[in-house]
Amino acid sequence: MRVLVPLSPLLFSLSATALRIVRFISDDGQIYTGDAILPPNTTDASFSTAAKVIQGNIIDGNFTVTDELKNITALLAPLPPEATRSVRCVGFNYATHADEANVTIPDFPILFFKPFTALAPPNGKVPVTEGYQTQGNFTSTMDYEAELVVVISKKAFNITEDEALDHVLGYAAGYDVSHRGWQIDRGGQPQPQFSMGKDADGWGPWGPALVTKDVIPDPQTLNIWTKVNGVMMQNDTTANMLFGVKQLVSFFSMGITLLPGDIIFTGTPSGVQLGKADPVWLDDGDIVEVGLDQLGTCTNTITHVTANQSNFNPLGVFDL
Repeated sequence: MRVLVPLSPLLFSLSATALRIVRFISDDGQIYTGDAILPPNTTDASFSTAAKVIQGNIIDGNFTVTDELKNITALLAPLPPEATRSVRCVGFNYATHADEANVTIPDFPILFFKPFTALAPPNGKVPVTEGYQTQGNFTSTMDYEAELVVVISKKAFNITEDEALDHVLGYAAGYDVSHRGWQIDRGGQPQPQFSMGKDADGWGPWGPALVTKDVIPDPQTLNIWTKVNGVMMQNDTTANMLFGVKQLVSFFSMGITLLPGDIIFTGTPSGVQLGKADPVWLDDGDIVEVGLDQLGTCTNTITHVTANQSNFNPLGVFDL
């Protein structure tokens, strides 16, 4: 529960630099984009209770961080889903994860896509509809994957690795929700097809903030981890990515245009349930917390639902 504190009188500044960009609902019921004010002794915007309002377009850099303060009552995904034209994802981008899944270490990045309807707030519910729940002889095999998320700032097409970071706005933590049964067992043997096991509405929580390059000059130096019900399950570093951010942005621009607001989920390290001799799959009510140093945490609850119509709306909020 967030504790709201009185805000100072509203003053405006001419600053155009934001460090941790959040999109949030305030206590006046309105949605704002702001620069999160961090509590003492943390770099995790999920603990922020207030932000300075941002005016303008954060993607193209034509914005102003004002001194107008607003309380945060609920965090949303840092960008509205429709602001992202493509969500590109990378499979088996850590050698240890490929090994645990008994997959040959790839020579090139393995690309798959999520729809923008998968994008979700960093602290909500992950909806698991009936088609993904245990039924008959089909066992639900929900898994977790902590990932570094990259946000593109300007159009990129056939760019070099040296140019890649110039096209990056910033970074966030992300949870690539995965159902291994639909990804692999029901997913197009003899090779997995990924999408049916990863693309459902709400299966891409990310945030809590879009952390700019002013804070993260080198994205290959971050600890990455997952806790399930408070127990550490993944603990690694982005230094161990097979293909770093520069390589991925350059590679994914090969003949395919990257546009402002597009995001890339960059793959997960070892420690997932896939490949374990006795996997313990996620179940209704399990709490999954994914995080990266300096980027913050996403804490989401696996939630079984019966849905006869879409719960998605343009806010990226799922009313379950």
